[in-house]
Amino acid sequence: MITQKEMLAHFLPLLEKSGKRYKKKSMIRAKKAQPGQLVVTKTSDGDETQNTAEAGDWLVENQTSTNELYLVKAETFQKKYSLVQSLEQGWGCYQPNVEILGIRVDDSHLADLGSTKVLEFQAPWKDSMILKSGDMLVVPTQKDEIYRIAKKEFGETYVEI
Repeated sequence: MITQKEMLAHFLPLLEKSGKRYKKKSMIRAKKAQPGQLVVTKTSDGDETQNTAEAGDWLVENQTSTNELYLVKAETFQKKYSLVQSLEQGWGCYQPNVEILGIRVDDSHLADLGSTKVLEFQAPWKDSMILKSGDMLVVPTQKDEIYRIAKKEFGETYVEI
């Protein structure tokens, strides 16, 4: 499996040269996660990755056709989201204030790393994550991690700026 460090070393120069800036265009729902809670991130093309909640983590639900769920560390959540409205059962509606740099992955990107259809790499939370042609590969503005956003979900949640 390709590590975060290797993915950043390979793709960061390409992202800095050819990447485009994006921001989330829709609000998210979120609540405090239960420590030990296993969250499997599902996208329109299947299971993407999984992560286990630690104390302080937030469970985030994107407003996508699959209601994509994922975990965010408390300090990251506070930087990326602002509460708009409290909802029932601990949920809240939050406005994202996140900007990312991204590129659409094609077959040549996968081939450069020895893959033909699906590339498996280490997600920022250490579990494996898949990458397919057509997906977006993104880094936050601090460029300290790299991750995949599935093609359909990216179109449902992001807009170029």
